[in-house]
Amino acid sequence: MKTIKLYNEKLLIKKAIQNDRGAQEQLFVRHSPTMLGVCRQYVKDIQHAEDLLLSGFLKVFTKLATFKHEGSFEGWIRRIMVNTCISHLRKKNLLNLSDEDFVFNEAATESLENTSVTDIQKLIDALPEGYKIVFNLFAIEGFKHSEIASNLGISVSTSKTQLFRARKLLQKNYIKMNTLEHGNK
Repeated sequence: MKTIKLYNEKLLIKKAIQNDRGAQEQLFVRHSPTMLGVCRQYVKDIQHAEDLLLSGFLKVFTKLATFKHEGSFEGWIRRIMVNTCISHLRKKNLLNLSDEDFVFNEAATESLENTSVTDIQKLIDALPEGYKIVFNLFAIEGFKHSEIASNLGISVSTSKTQLFRARKLLQKNYIKMNTLEHGNK
């Protein structure tokens, strides 16, 4: 008879808080693929994303005792990873967010149903850093503009402006990509 070891996250967290390396490794192995994807959304280079992943997990294990088991553990880790990436970009002065007045308008976008995830990631990677950060925080992480503004030290209108411009540029580049694809066939 085969024994199946069930994954008990609460028990692993408890053991990891007590510096049980095996429990920490299991948590890392379980969550690192998803969290690498999160880091990759903010940083183009995979090696930098991996470095940020490791820095983020260092913070996770350092602050693990503060996790209150309210909400998902993965969501808690995700927030740490996003903040780690934003801190990194801020330190490297890669956040260039302007505070110009700009009217926010919900622009219609082309359908992305037939576009691969790889192509979508390439389009997002091509965005200027400021646009990309705000776009990821809003569209992927689900932050509100007030949360983005607070996190990045910008105004709500700047957050909205950056999102508007990101969407416009994504739409423009998406159309350009599709035109090139269909033009070459």
